[in-house]
Amino acid sequence: MKFLLRPSWLALTVLVFAFAAACYTLLAPWQFSRDAERETRNAALQASFDAQPRPLAEVLPGGATPDERTQWERVTVTGSYLPGDEVIARLRTVQGEPAFEILTPLRTTDGRVVLVDRGYVRPDERSRVPAYQPPPAGRVELVGRVRIDETDPQRRDAFAGESTAGRLHSYSVDARVVSRATGLDIRPGYLQLEPDQPGVLGALPLPQLEAGPFFAYALQWIAFGTMALLGWLYFTVRELKPGGALEGKSQDKPARRKSVAQILAEDEESEEAGRPGTTGGGSGTDAATDRAGARARPS
Repeated sequence: MKFLLRPSWLALTVLVFAFAAACYTLLAPWQFSRDAERETRNAALQASFDAQPRPLAEVLPGGATPDERTQWERVTVTGSYLPGDEVIARLRTVQGEPAFEILTPLRTTDGRVVLVDRGYVRPDERSRVPAYQPPPAGRVELVGRVRIDETDPQRRDAFAGESTAGRLHSYSVDARVVSRATGLDIRPGYLQLEPDQPGVLGALPLPQLEAGPFFAYALQWIAFGTMALLGWLYFTVRELKPGGALEGKSQDKPARRKSVAQILAEDEESEEAGRPGTTGGGSGTDAATDRAGARARPS
């Protein structure tokens, strides 16, 4: 087992066991967690399809933050749009095509402010925000779905400038970003408007109910980790056998150097075999060997 202490084997062992540990403790659990999240989302969506909408204050009392249990629930809210504090979410994709999403705060009858995603618009031929219908003025009653705030990985705030024609743009649908940009005290999360609601633009489609490949990916990572360990075990057992699998079989010992007498004897045999009428019998060979020995004997 001393071969296990060789630098090459130590490096191989560390690499194999580190990879297997990553498969079992990081990669496979990560895919399992994604599969669980997808199942939770599908269950919430399925339950909301036939559910009657409930008041927002009942689903999220006291301005509670939405979570996986409350996301996608259908809620009702009454209030007035605040079009002066509208923000446009950029770099969006809806049904495989680029889009902008229009985010308009709504002040509810109890004085709270909730962010409403009114839907999407397609960019114009210059990839800019086209003209779109403003929200209705006055008091409205809306039905929408509770959504969890998105998080921009780069933590970018909303901005406005010449490129946006002075309108606020953001890189995520996040009530916190809109709150900082407008100065409004907006409750966590936002509402995604359903079709045929006051102020809706292009209604955002609901995600499809599908399991996804995450469970299969998790099993693949477990299989990869197991294969790495079995491969290491296989080569370890082979190395314990004579010759060694990784070192190769031991080389044959070099042949002993022929003596001068042997070389001369072989030459004589070749000459005798080439003469006409000469056979390769034992007597001829013995004679050639005697002559070679005589030549090699010191005087």
